Amino acid sequence: MKTTPEHDERIAKMTFASVYPHYITKVEKKGRAKEELHQVIEWLTGFDDKILQELIKERVTFKTFFMNAKLNPNAHLIKGVICGYRIEEIETPLTRQVRYLDKLVDELAKGKKMDKILR
Repeated sequence: MKTTPEHDERIAKMTFASVYPHYITKVEKKGRAKEELHQVIEWLTGFDDKILQELIKERVTFKTFFMNAKLNPNAHLIKGVICGYRIEEIETPLTRQVRYLDKLVDELAKGKKMDKILR
């Protein structure tokens, strides 16, 4: 699926720290824990709690965030629609990676079992 260059650029420049509180609110509102969110983020990126807090403190962009990530080899198994885009059809790698994270957070908030989320 084609995303516009403007859309991709906006995502690349967005800071992880600006979105992270929304992830926490979304999962906690649905009865899930911050620790579960961190488990999902670590599965996808390889970032443990300490590194994650450093990245938040440094206010890194999503571009830097995913450049430093060691993406899980099973990330390609994350499929579905998020924000109106079918993940597996997104052509821009960074945009696809950000949508992977969005999808995992969404699945966590919807009550999906952790072993299913962590493919």
